[in-house]
Amino acid sequence: MKRQMMIATVAACLTCAAAFAGPRPPALTDSLLDAIRAVESGGDDSAVGDDGRAIGPYQIHKAYWVDACAADPSLRSGTYADCFDAVYARRVVVAYLTRYGRGRTAEELARIHNGGPRGHRKSATLEYAAKVRAAME
Repeated sequence: MKRQMMIATVAACLTCAAAFAGPRPPALTDSLLDAIRAVESGGDDSAVGDDGRAIGPYQIHKAYWVDACAADPSLRSGTYADCFDAVYARRVVVAYLTRYGRGRTAEELARIHNGGPRGHRKSATLEYAAKVRAAME
């Protein structure tokens, strides 16, 4: 019974968070999220990169996490260190890309993940987008 109540509570929290964040961009698919994870860390949940400034399977920086928490307050129940957890980290990426990626293509979303809210405009993110595209194929 406790397990069922916990599952119902988690489902309600996720539904509430999704409603707060708004609709997920159509291009933000599981395939895209899986490709970003593969490019960022090869799927290694314990990955640390960028001289220790990026953590977890999606190589999330603290400022990215803070932005995602602003978009989805339910993420505040965790900490930045929870970005090592694949499920939590994926929620962070979804919140961030939902916040900054409305109306964007999959390539633009990948570039935003890599280069920040205006990453889709930066030439420095083009090579990253090509890697994500290849991982999706």
